[in-house]
Amino acid sequence: MTESFDVLVVGGGINGAGIARDAVGRGLSVCLCERDDLAAHTSSASTKLIHGGLRYLEQFEFALVGKALAEREVLLKAAPHIIWPLRFVLPHQSYLRPAWMIRIGLFLYDHLGRGHRSLPGSRRVSLRKHVAGPPLRDEFHTGFVYSDAWVQDARLVVLNAMDAAHRGAKILVHTTCVSAVRGADGWTAQLISDDGVSRTIRAKALVNATGPWAVPFLDDVAKVGHDHALRLIKGSHIVVPKLFEHHYAYIFQEPDRRIVFAIPYERDFTLIGTTDGEYSGDPSAPHIDDAETRYLCDAVNRYFKRSVTPADVIWNYSGVRPLVDDHEGNASEVTRDYLLELDTHGAPLLNVFGGKLTTFRILAEEAVDRLATQLPTHGKAWTANGHPLPGGERADIEDMQREFQNEFPWLPPMLAWRLVHAYGTRGRAVLGDATSMPELGMHFGADLYAVEVDYLRAHEWARDVEDILWRRSKLGLHVGDDDVARLKNYLAESRLDRDAATQVPA
Repeated sequence: MTESFDVLVVGGGINGAGIARDAVGRGLSVCLCERDDLAAHTSSASTKLIHGGLRYLEQFEFALVGKALAEREVLLKAAPHIIWPLRFVLPHQSYLRPAWMIRIGLFLYDHLGRGHRSLPGSRRVSLRKHVAGPPLRDEFHTGFVYSDAWVQDARLVVLNAMDAAHRGAKILVHTTCVSAVRGADGWTAQLISDDGVSRTIRAKALVNATGPWAVPFLDDVAKVGHDHALRLIKGSHIVVPKLFEHHYAYIFQEPDRRIVFAIPYERDFTLIGTTDGEYSGDPSAPHIDDAETRYLCDAVNRYFKRSVTPADVIWNYSGVRPLVDDHEGNASEVTRDYLLELDTHGAPLLNVFGGKLTTFRILAEEAVDRLATQLPTHGKAWTANGHPLPGGERADIEDMQREFQNEFPWLPPMLAWRLVHAYGTRGRAVLGDATSMPELGMHFGADLYAVEVDYLRAHEWARDVEDILWRRSKLGLHVGDDDVARLKNYLAESRLDRDAATQVPA
């Protein structure tokens, strides 16, 4: 059977999901396919920040920083349950950058971009008096504090896909686009799912949002001639037991003029990253190497009294960033801005190169603006104008937290907190009809129960253990091997039950 759409989006990372949402909201029929899980690769391997990119000011990327800071405000309003403010402390080392240079940079950071700023501005602090001072080595006397925001990165992708689906888009996960043939008036694509189901999709326009695979997609799937190149940059992070008790994050200047973050993570841990290095391997399977681990340990050891060694690392992850190849220098100097190319030699093909979490929404808006020159849309750009992502309908998260706890007093406080900060106004839907802890069903360790697992599978395309423990949540850091095995068995058994049910004649 052949299905027809206005737009086929290939790639279920943040850019693909954002474009699908924007396009369907303008009245276009949309299909999105992703060969793995949503946010399975680069989009879930980030530093988990919505930020302007303070260090890009040194590279004179004022337009990129201003655009990102403006987007930070939009996203804080669109998803206040999964994006929240975070204050950063920058200990001063005069031999790396003089204080006046930092103050000028922070002044620009406070004022670049458009519109109202909801986050507090930067200021100079005494680290002998500030709460962030005691964990630092004694030679650090002065610091600077500024604002950015934290995000649950994979959930941001999923919520964009959910909103797109609610507006009528078809979302196909674990479904590979194996070929796309261009005609004068459209594309014919063959999609094959992991379980062998084949689909033929006709689309008036094709969007290549495959991230690190954008160039191979053109070469091997769409078979379109081009002159594009991407630089694949591997960024790695490590997670260690928490190094401090307060809620500030740190940004550290390194002797090579790079920066490294140390961020409070999942209550009990500290996230440290990231590295920047050229990568030529399989983008789906990057791994941290010993040199990267040592680099990150050495970075924090220059600042903290408590030292970190590779033996302290309890988890690590790596991602591959597809950056526009416009610079012959160091990997950290390659622009994080994006490039959109609309190819109209036949049916429209929109290629997405580069980008980052913070600017995904404006990237998607610009992408659909370009598609709108080729396709009849029924509305103008809309995602910046107060349209929340699923669960983000209320901005008063702390009030909602108290209301949720009062409504479900039998919930442990940490579970109630997590449900609100992961699902927002949809936290009640996760609980279903449960009125007590036993009614939450099987326990899989930490505060994960069957009702949440069932919700994730029914509404968020979760299929396996990784989807649930490492993307939809980060509870993988809190569960043991027995918990994982129990969850794996539950998913396998309930899938068999579901498959059997679909075979029963109506």
